[in-house]
Amino acid sequence: MNLPAPYMRWAKTRPRVTYDLASSGLLPVTTTELLGDAKAAEAFDISGPTDEGFVPLREAIASRYGTTAECVSIAAGASGANFQAMLALLEPGDDALIETPAYDPLIAAARAAGASVVHFERSWSKGFALDPYVVRTALTPATRLIVISNPHNPSGAMTPRDVIEQIGVMAEAIGARVLVDEVYAEAQHDDEPIPRPAATIGDVFVSTNSLTKAYGLAGLRCGWIMASPAVSARVREIRDVIDGSGPYVAERLSLTAFENIARLRTRARTILADNLAVVREMAKSHPRLEWLEPVAGTTAFPRVTGVSDTNELVDRLIRDHDAIVVPGHFFQTPQHIRIAYGGKAEMIREAVARLDRALRG
Repeated sequence: MNLPAPYMRWAKTRPRVTYDLASSGLLPVTTTELLGDAKAAEAFDISGPTDEGFVPLREAIASRYGTTAECVSIAAGASGANFQAMLALLEPGDDALIETPAYDPLIAAARAAGASVVHFERSWSKGFALDPYVVRTALTPATRLIVISNPHNPSGAMTPRDVIEQIGVMAEAIGARVLVDEVYAEAQHDDEPIPRPAATIGDVFVSTNSLTKAYGLAGLRCGWIMASPAVSARVREIRDVIDGSGPYVAERLSLTAFENIARLRTRARTILADNLAVVREMAKSHPRLEWLEPVAGTTAFPRVTGVSDTNELVDRLIRDHDAIVVPGHFFQTPQHIRIAYGGKAEMIREAVARLDRALRG
């Protein structure tokens, strides 16, 4: 079975540069930031019960989002969560209706489940907003899953709750479900309360998330799926054949992260707000960039004028400026670039200056 995810393959094998605007994660949290002065050996045991996911971790996630532990399943990051959810929700011959631009592992995961992928467009002219009419017209008799990201990856556009509810109504009417990848939902730039997961609206919804993008804890690989008890039971059965059970050390440390989540959230908001201001200042004034403000997330997705494909620009940025962004073709939109702004402030400032010079060159 050929299941390429071109962006992920590129992300893992791309040239390593000093000034990186391609990595979409938040600046990693250090062990000292997470644990304080406690030594790791004193903070947790190396072995413990994780057959169905570390139960105190599931309970902490459930408590944060106003649901119950039976509705929460643990996975290896948001990518693992999406993969497990797709395998639980799709059968060979089903259609998965997936947004475009799209994060390509979502497409590959649906194909891995044996589904055919049908796309609906989130258009630049509408600010990449999710349009229920466009979704409705793209439905097929075989549609069993509608897949969206909220905030949208790569643009950072946010879909209001009432629009999410409309998508749920149309899915329910045809016996489909809606998978909402919410991995960037808590990567907020303001003090607004965290968005409620779509899965809390009703059983037609399945939410996936992780501690990776919004909190800088990629190394823990803590992802989760939130769904109805029936879907959650199927998801956990899927995990039986993927990795059996999770790593106790990582799941126990993830519980520690939830116990310190308010502090980690303050850290993240400061990093994102400050770095976004640097990117915004350059991009909004640049004659070759058409800027769309991301509402949340760690990435922006401006359009580059005067080119049909940004590959050559990215190659030149790497070769001549020791810097990198993601070319838009990985998100089915080749005139764009994805700029990530979750890194160290000094690096972001210099990377943005180098991108500015490459665009002007």
